[in-house]
Order: sequence, then C-alpha cells, then structure tokens
Amino acid sequence: MARNNSPQLHIFPTPAEGLNHLADFFVELAARATQAHGRFSVALSGGSSPKKLYELLASEKYRSQVAWEKVFFFFGDERYVPHTDADSNYRMAREAMLEPLEIATNQVFAVDTALPPAEAAQQYTQAIEQFFGQGEARFDLVLLGLGDNSHTASLFPHTSVLHDATVGAREVFVEEKQAYRITLTAPLLNLAQTTVFLVYGADKAAAVQHILTDEENIEEFPAQLIAPVSGELHWFMDEAAASRLPPDNR
Repeated sequence: MARNNSPQLHIFPTPAEGLNHLADFFVELAARATQAHGRFSVALSGGSSPKKLYELLASEKYRSQVAWEKVFFFFGDERYVPHTDADSNYRMAREAMLEPLEIATNQVFAVDTALPPAEAAQQYTQAIEQFFGQGEARFDLVLLGLGDNSHTASLFPHTSVLHDATVGAREVFVEEKQAYRITLTAPLLNLAQTTVFLVYGADKAAAVQHILTDEENIEEFPAQLIAPVSGELHWFMDEAAASRLPPDNR
C-alpha cells in the first residue's frame, strides 16, 4: 500500500531536468510564502544531491528570482562535527549557496556542534521555537534526501528517535556511523507546508520502492515516517530512482 498521504511524484529522464524543475518550484514557493507572510523558512538537507540544487539556486539563472533577504535557512539534520569539517551540512550549504548569495548570518540557523549533542539539540529546538514565536513551528519548505538504507534527515533505522513524539530537534547516536547526529524529529518535519524529497540514481531505487509501496515498517524504512499533517508532499526523482515503482504508483 502506498504511504505518505498521496505524495505527488515528479519523475524526469535525467537528474539535471529534475533539479531545474525543483529550482523553479523553490522560486514559486518562495514567492508564495513571502507574499503570504513576509518570509520564507526552509529546512535544508545535506548530501550530494541537494548540493547541486543549492549551486543551481546560486547561479545567475536563479539568484535574481528570489527575494533572498526574506529567506531563512535551517537544517533538517547535522553531523556532529565542527562547522569547518568537510562532513558538515552547514559548511556544504554555506559554500554551495549561502556565501555565493551573500545571505546574512542572521538568516542562517546552524546547529551549534561545539556544544554536547543533547545540549546542541535542545538549543536548536529553542532557536526554532523562538523563530516561529507563538505560532506552530511550520516550515514553508522542508527539503529531504533519501539514503539507500531508507533513512531521511538523521532518522536512521532502529534508532530511538524514530519513536520521539516531540516537536523539535534531538540528538541520536547512529551505530553504523559510530557518530552522533542532530536531527529534526518526524513530528516537526511533518508540520511543514511543503515537503520535498530529492532523489536520483539507481542505487536509491530499492529505497524509493520501500517508502512508497511497502507496508509500514518504520524501523526498517524510517522515511515512511514523513507524512505531512496538512501540507503537500512531493518527490522529485529521475527515471533510475523510480525504476522499481509499479506503473500504478507512478
């Protein structure tokens, strides 16, 4: 059975086509949000696929299409490494998009990985709560990737955070990485106005199949947890990533 509240699938012949359409979608969402409430809040994903999107958004084609001074950036998860580390999601986003676009520092909310993991998660939760004030912590856009083990953000298989019912950020020790991560919880991610998975490559085809067509098993397939409460869910994929989906799911 299909999960995830009837996701809208956007399948393209090549990753490049998918990235261009997603960049256009980003521009559209940014305009809609800033017109509605004066700002556009985004939770970014790490990984190589989003990096290409960020570089595209910072390119000459797109940089003039968004009111960047009204965009506020958060992170769906962060590796517990210094901001200068090559594995840092913050560093990747900064180099690929934030610095080229000259985004002001007060528009970027990075996880403070100089703090102990639990304290870093608590502080990040507070930063999110302060940003949204008395209202619901509802990002305008959450960008997500998908690991070949069906994880998303840092919601990894067989970790305690999969059952965390709180709305906020949590630290999680990922055994397979032998490292801590800080991740937004599924209940917080599911409040988003719009959620987008960006997935491409044949190595992700099995995970895509598990998430979109298998029976619910969040311990094995954590990305099944992403089921927006009232927002839209979109998947931007290339043909290779979608290759194992049955025709009636495409």
